[in-house]
Amino acid sequence: MTEKLSPTALNALKIAFTYMPKAIEVTKYEYGDGYQKVLDHVETVREILLINDVDPDEVYGEINPENTPNSTY
Repeated sequence: MTEKLSPTALNALKIAFTYMPKAIEVTKYEYGDGYQKVLDHVETVREILLINDVDPDEVYGEINPENTPNSTY
């Protein structure tokens, strides 16, 4: 099992993750032959977030609440 990150490192990873492309946006057309490596990097970061009890799909809203629409469910 991987060790959990410090709060500062976890926050830095969350910020960096908001700038990463979503997996669905990574195509061979956009990223060339290295697209699989980009997908692997995105998946690695998602896994580390999950290990640290962070839902990757909620990170953008946490880091940028002013740019995130309110959910109504």
